Amino acid sequence: MTSKDQLIAWIDAHFDDEVALLQEVVRIPTDTPPGNNAPHAQAVAQMVERYGWKAEQHAVPEQEVRAYGMQSITNLIVRRPYGAGGPTVALNAHGDVVPPGEGWTKPPYGGVIEDGYIYGRAAAVSKSDFATYIYAVRALEALGVPLKGGVELHFTYDEEFGGLLGPGYLLREKLTRPDFVIAAGFSYSIVTAHNACLQLEITVNGKAGHGAMPETAHDALQAATRILNAIYGELPELKKIKSKVPGIDSPTMLVGRIDGGTNTNVVPGKVVLKMDRRMIPEEDPAEVEAHVRKLIEDAVHGLPGISIEIRRLLLSHALRPLPGQEQIVASLQANGRAILGEEIPALGTPLYADARLYGEAGIPAVLYGAGPRTVPLSNAKKSDERLLLDDLRKATKVVALTLLDFLAA
Repeated sequence: MTSKDQLIAWIDAHFDDEVALLQEVVRIPTDTPPGNNAPHAQAVAQMVERYGWKAEQHAVPEQEVRAYGMQSITNLIVRRPYGAGGPTVALNAHGDVVPPGEGWTKPPYGGVIEDGYIYGRAAAVSKSDFATYIYAVRALEALGVPLKGGVELHFTYDEEFGGLLGPGYLLREKLTRPDFVIAAGFSYSIVTAHNACLQLEITVNGKAGHGAMPETAHDALQAATRILNAIYGELPELKKIKSKVPGIDSPTMLVGRIDGGTNTNVVPGKVVLKMDRRMIPEEDPAEVEAHVRKLIEDAVHGLPGISIEIRRLLLSHALRPLPGQEQIVASLQANGRAILGEEIPALGTPLYADARLYGEAGIPAVLYGAGPRTVPLSNAKKSDERLLLDDLRKATKVVALTLLDFLAA
């Protein structure tokens, strides 16, 4: 039996344990917001102690976390050094999740298994890859063959807010500098590039007044309507811009939330809009932000009694291919072919993820992990999020085989 055969057999023999670990990881809530995520990290640190591993717990200072809009963040690094002369491969999954929302038929934090699926918030994105990566590394080490280089497991808790206090914190504080990164995935595809994202909060200030005497007021909602028309009027032009990256089409822009007014019979004195502008990898984020800000300002320029404030909520840069990325892609594709019996595409995604922060640091990174053929099949970020357990098994094998390719002495 070859080393690869042994590795596959070990994962099959220990798969029930892997599923049980995933249930544990899913059952601890990490809704973000509010983002009180240190308890989950502390629990995961205790879980990996069973395997004789030590998880370094890197708590982000509370004042910085609170100013950021969250409650607590502790990021984990599990270092597994092997022999000299090889690369360090980091595996990164995030434990923070969007709140469950309504419409679930299974408990969102139950880790319920039914008809071959596990159900729960982040069962697919991306607590599943806590299990994928831990058991891929366990399988690799169980072989007992000489290894070179090392593996680092990075479990971080800030993807939903942009990642700056997740992987961004670990890199900023020089706590890690791997040679390659595989970050949490969500389908059979290998993601090699993704969009950038700009999010702005636009506060429109007017003057409230009685609904029977609107002439005594300055209507913030009327002004906000001009901004909405300007934003949505831009969409046909955005559709004309096309990315050359397979899997990515055009930029998008929308207003996802509107708050304002005090009562039905009162002219609104204040309206707050939250908008999202996705940028394809070819776009320059600074130029896009300057253009969007001017678009908003011009829409209300000269309106009496109206002022606006524009606050940046997020600027997430694109993930772009870097030299060395092709090595990870080639290994994942070869092993995917062997395990899945089909070609795994390497492409871009219009989503954004915190893997970009490794790329910004010059570290080649791709996204690959447990998930179905397409993201919608998992109900990711919707009710009844689920993962087919067989997809977890397959992804674990593919990642473990890829680690063996990189780290076999």
